[in-house]
Amino acid sequence: MNADFSPAFLKAQGPVPYNMTNDYMFRAVLQSSNKVLRGLICSLLHLSERKVVSVEITNPVILGETVTDKEFRLDINVVLNNHTLINLEMQIANKLNWRERSVMYLCRSFDQLNHGQDYLDAKPAVHIGFLNYTLSEEQPEFYATYKLINVKNHQKYSDSLTLHVVDLSRTDLATEEDKKYHIHEWAMLFKAATWEEIKMLASKDEYLQEASETIFRMSADDLVRKRCRDREEYYQDLRSYERKIEQDRIEHEQDLRSYERKIEQDRIEHEQDIRNYKRKIEQDQIAYQQDRIRHEQIVAEKEEEIRQLRAQLARLENNNNS
Repeated sequence: MNADFSPAFLKAQGPVPYNMTNDYMFRAVLQSSNKVLRGLICSLLHLSERKVVSVEITNPVILGETVTDKEFRLDINVVLNNHTLINLEMQIANKLNWRERSVMYLCRSFDQLNHGQDYLDAKPAVHIGFLNYTLSEEQPEFYATYKLINVKNHQKYSDSLTLHVVDLSRTDLATEEDKKYHIHEWAMLFKAATWEEIKMLASKDEYLQEASETIFRMSADDLVRKRCRDREEYYQDLRSYERKIEQDRIEHEQDLRSYERKIEQDRIEHEQDIRNYKRKIEQDQIAYQQDRIRHEQIVAEKEEEIRQLRAQLARLENNNNS
């Protein structure tokens, strides 16, 4: 193990209380160490250290300060070399709106000109999202980059807007280029669950080492750890709420299917009643026709009897007269 590691860090073992998938720990580590922030951005944007003059967080928070609104945003706004605006965001819960949300944040970052400024003065905007789920199951990708391009010939339209998405759940899909810039190792560090894993990754380079030691220092801070716990509770509540919404949706669909089955059953019974009614009408019509025929037969028989009686009477009268 590297001799530059602090003795306390070297002794750390077992589960990590909160790793960097906790968005507060993510914020705490990157805000506490400019070296870590610089190393992560160089890795993600494929920059050499000498090309980075300055990396400044423009929306710092007071670490450990009590937050009354658990839904406050913990994304990090950065200015790189006083030229490029970068937004870093850790997003673990799949709210099914990432594409629209990330585009909205990216456009807000880019739309920063004051009245009267030239459009050429606009700083390029970059949004980098770390997701612990896969955006597209049909085409999964570990590290994806999106730009404005011509859809016919793929010619780049502008470098002003760029979206990067790191799928922390698919480090297995890291390309050789991703590995060249250690992006997969940053992802593994973010998700590391034990100090043994973190120390192994820390030995890879000085930036991962600094990040690992910073995680250790932040984990020892009671206030930071409490804020991390608050965020965990918030996401647990969110997941419980989402499960309740999903349960309500399932129950609603079940009720809807039951209602549809009842409607279908009523329709079948109604159609059966109509068929039974039609059969009854047909049977009544047949019975009526049969009764009418029998009645006509009886009438015809009676008329024949009357005719015969009249004929007999007529013969008797003729006999008497003669």
